[in-house]
Amino acid sequence: MKKAILLLSAFTFFILGYAQDTASIKAPSIGFKVGVLDFKKTNLTDNLSKTVPFFGLQFFKGVNTKLDWMVNLDVASLKYPFYVSKIIRQANTKQYYFAIDANLNYKFRTDDKKVVPYLTGGIGFATDHGAYYTAYVPFGGGLQLKAKQGSFLNISSTYRAELSPLTKMHFAHSISYTYPLKLKDKKPVMLPSAPVVADEDDDGVSGDADDCPNQSGLVKYHGCPVPDSDDDGVNDENDQCPVDLGPLKYHGCPIPDTDKDGIDDEQDKCIKEKGLDRYQGCPIPDTDKDGINDEQDNCPTVAGIMGNHGCANMQPLIDRFTSNLIFASGKTILSKQLLVGLDSIVLVMNSYPNISLAISGHTDNTGSLKINQKLSEQRALTVSAYLIKKGVAIKRLNTAGYADTRPIGDNKTVQGRAKNRRTDVIVLY
Repeated sequence: MKKAILLLSAFTFFILGYAQDTASIKAPSIGFKVGVLDFKKTNLTDNLSKTVPFFGLQFFKGVNTKLDWMVNLDVASLKYPFYVSKIIRQANTKQYYFAIDANLNYKFRTDDKKVVPYLTGGIGFATDHGAYYTAYVPFGGGLQLKAKQGSFLNISSTYRAELSPLTKMHFAHSISYTYPLKLKDKKPVMLPSAPVVADEDDDGVSGDADDCPNQSGLVKYHGCPVPDSDDDGVNDENDQCPVDLGPLKYHGCPIPDTDKDGIDDEQDKCIKEKGLDRYQGCPIPDTDKDGINDEQDNCPTVAGIMGNHGCANMQPLIDRFTSNLIFASGKTILSKQLLVGLDSIVLVMNSYPNISLAISGHTDNTGSLKINQKLSEQRALTVSAYLIKKGVAIKRLNTAGYADTRPIGDNKTVQGRAKNRRTDVIVLY
């Protein structure tokens, strides 16, 4: 309960601090209201209150043209349906019930309209004859009907949600009539008439009071024109940025830069995306849409991968050239027919100097692991040696042997063992 009271107090001080003294905002108003508290949707026994009439007071004060602060004070006589426990007993007699809540009303129309729908929400607390206290969160909506002399008829319905252990959720439906509070008008102070003083520029400011006697001005500027602090041709009263140069079309403020890229919107062809001046405020283009901008893409018109500087992925091509690098059982020599594929790899390596190769040799499961390990290493070296012989730098080639630990075929069949006597070539970027 203490937390609820503190929250209500903080809510009240926030609204008071935010309120504005403006003629178009609703004046402080007070009214009388009647309504019913509806506990019917709560699981109640027959002897507890279900639908209870109440009366109360209502106070309004405008925050701005669309927001009102509203305070409700409700009084009723009821058997409050507390959650029964060892400490809280079921109510047997009706007791006075007092509730107070503070709300913000959001109006969908301004007060000059005859009918104004609104949403409301806030926080409140109540007491049952001073013995028990409950806190709740009211929210709902209503209609405001315009009457005469600044008064209003309000019809509202709110759901009061549970905020403390003793609270029982319920509805509150009410109708109220509020009338604005008026302060007494102060009697005007009669001042003795002053002698007539010449006003050469006919601006209503005369004599020594006019700091600009040859220019028509305003009283609040001592007879001088409205100033233009930044000399941008927009006077300070119309200038939303009085110390920054800006054109009239932007109310005296600099031309905006929506995407904050240092290029104003009138020069920026991509005002919602950060870009560069050389691209007229747009990002660096990516012509082939491969996620690598054209300034970093060595192949800007062909989709590629970052590892190959925007050029195509070479692995599928290398796989095609090495698909038949199959060795005879126990052998490390390649036939001339198979070497043609390696010649194609040399051409790829010469065209893409940024790539290197990982060459791995493999065997079937025939023979011991020691023999197969040495055999797989020799097969990788066979491919590497040929590429080096054809001009590929040794530093661009890595070799390794894996014996029969990485089969791709079934070692129980002749065809499977043949697939496993291979050399794999992986492109490294």
